[in-house]
Formats: sequence, structure tokens, C-alpha cells
Amino acid sequence: MLDLIYEDAKERMDKAVSVMAEELSKVRTGKATPAIVEHVKVDAYGSLVPMNQVANIGTPDATLLIVNPFDKSLVGPIEKAIVAADLGLNPSNDGQIIRIPIPSLTEERRKELVKVSHRYAEEGRVAIRNIRRDANDQVKKTEKEESGISEDDMHRTLDRIQELTNKHIERVDELLKKKEEQILEV
Repeated sequence: MLDLIYEDAKERMDKAVSVMAEELSKVRTGKATPAIVEHVKVDAYGSLVPMNQVANIGTPDATLLIVNPFDKSLVGPIEKAIVAADLGLNPSNDGQIIRIPIPSLTEERRKELVKVSHRYAEEGRVAIRNIRRDANDQVKKTEKEESGISEDDMHRTLDRIQELTNKHIERVDELLKKKEEQILEV
């Protein structure tokens, strides 16, 4: 029973880290990357869909994104969606593809993006700690309800959950450090 609680906590912590990593990938760095726009919702065929489902997104160089719609009638809606997403980007189209120049970041904007990244990382840490709290509560509840679990087993499991928490928070910190370096790199 205690192993199931541990495995559930591990799975949930892994998910929390991957969600945070996905959020960080959306934060702009000075380089062009498809992650900047691939989740922008486009009004296509009467519903909102992520851009990566209606177009190929490429980066011919570090300062340019190319969006190539599968259906050329979506060039206008994709361009509108990029502008509406308020990413600070100015797309231009030639009727076939959309070019998005990625402007270099100002020092002030870089600092703002670092703050945003810190906020995402803190949200990830809080989620991991909440999972730890839930798992610890389950372990303590199980120890009280089931007589087959010794106090030593309970404490061992609580220690394992704490080690797991520490590892996941380290992963969050590593991801944040890498993202900060990318943002501050000129």
C-alpha cells in the first residue's frame, strides 16, 4: 500500500515538472523557436485549434520563424491569431507563408521574462510540495487504519517521499537555470 502511494506521488511530481517545463518553453528567448507560437489558437474551420495543427512552423535562422499553413486560406486567420496573442511579434505574409521576425530582446524585457520564468518555477515547486503533503497525509492515514504497517515503514516511506520531492525540486531549479541562461544570452 505504501509503495502505491509513493508511485502515485512520483507520477504526479513527474507530471508537475513536465507541465512547468512546457510553460517555460513558451517563454521567449532571444532565439526563434517554434514553441513561441505553436500553441497560439487559430480560428480555423469554425473552431479554435493550436497553430501546430494547421501549419508547419520552421526556423530558418535564429531571428526568423516561418509559418507554412497546410491550407492557404488560413494565412489571414493565422496572422490575426499571432497578433492577437500579444507576443510582441509582427508577422507578415505573402499570401502563401507567414514570416515572423524575432526582434532581439531589450535588457528590460529580458529581466521581465526571467521574472515570468521564476513565477512558473515557483508554481511548479508549490505543486510538488502539495503532492508531497497529500502523499504524507495518505501514508499517515494508512498507518492508522491498517495494523500491518509499522511505524518504521511509515517513516521510511515519508523519507522516500521527501527524497523524491527534493529530486523534483532540483529538476525544476535546473530547468529554470537553463531557461534563465537562454533568456540572458545576448
